[in-house]
Amino acid sequence: MDVGTSNESSRIAWVKRILSEIPPGLRILDAGAGELKYKPWCAHLEYVSQDSCHYSGEGDGRGLQPRTWDTSRVDIVSDITSIPEPDGSFDAVMCIEVLEHLPNASLVLEEFNRLLRQRGHLIVTAPFCSLTHFAPYHFYSGFNTYFYEKHLPEYGFRIVEIERNGNFFEYLAQEIRRLPAIMEKYAECRPRIWETVAMRTILLMLQRLTTIDKRSGEILCFGYHVYARKE
Repeated sequence: MDVGTSNESSRIAWVKRILSEIPPGLRILDAGAGELKYKPWCAHLEYVSQDSCHYSGEGDGRGLQPRTWDTSRVDIVSDITSIPEPDGSFDAVMCIEVLEHLPNASLVLEEFNRLLRQRGHLIVTAPFCSLTHFAPYHFYSGFNTYFYEKHLPEYGFRIVEIERNGNFFEYLAQEIRRLPAIMEKYAECRPRIWETVAMRTILLMLQRLTTIDKRSGEILCFGYHVYARKE
């Protein structure tokens, strides 16, 4: 029973596929790169990373924090809306799970337009709904597909592909799996036996429902994966 466990793996698979389709030798910017998680799949590209490097892993201690966060290998330390590179200096830009951490998320699209050459590749993912994490650098819980459909054309991009990650039932399953840890942290207790049985029963139900799901992702999902080109 694996319902609710595919959020990250689905995202990684999608990003790897899009990256593999970018011609070898092109120059790519990993904007908000953090710990350079996606660098291994850019071996055929000229990879450059950027991050503000303000976050250390502890944050303000609220919400979900990884405790450790190493940005020591980042190439360019700067604000993501003002990257010290010339106009048209990149063939591709990827920005993976970063938008929710930006105070003015749409402004970064203008900077990406400036940095990209004509017909350049833009690869973006962000949650549709997320718990507080990396606080105090968490400004939006997520983004709907309408965010991209409105703002990307405004900033000179043509959407090639938008992929929805997960659905309503899978999202609920993800949070039920998270419940014991949340109970321990915020209620200072562990699930009772009957509560554990209840959670497993609900997961079984959600497993069945996600196999017959039609369009529940339109009301709730993990997030969206977006591939666009500069016009």
